Amino acid sequence: MVHAADARKSVNALDQTFTALADPTRRGVIDLLRKEPRRASDLADALGASRPAMSKHLRILRASGLVVAAELEGDDDARVRVYSLKPEKFGELRDWLDQVERFWAVQLDGFAAHVAKKARK
Repeated sequence: MVHAADARKSVNALDQTFTALADPTRRGVIDLLRKEPRRASDLADALGASRPAMSKHLRILRASGLVVAAELEGDDDARVRVYSLKPEKFGELRDWLDQVERFWAVQLDGFAAHVAKKARK
């Protein structure tokens, strides 16, 4: 059984995910990170964004849990981070989409049965 507090937490997490994905630059970051982890400067260059703008986008993606940052191994500068996708968050999104899809499949099947019944009369 799902408790109201758990349901609200789940909705809030989904809201944060959708808010993060609502921006085309952030979706571009996701597309680039699907191919390989990258530094913020590489992402900014690839998407034609300024460094400060990319920093803001990455902060939002990290807060949503879609992206994770790790320090670059072998680099003496601790400020250099490599960003990658966090697959668990996409699994949660997929689970929600699957639930919505199942709901509509049932609704449409019921509607089709209703139309077929009406047509036989």
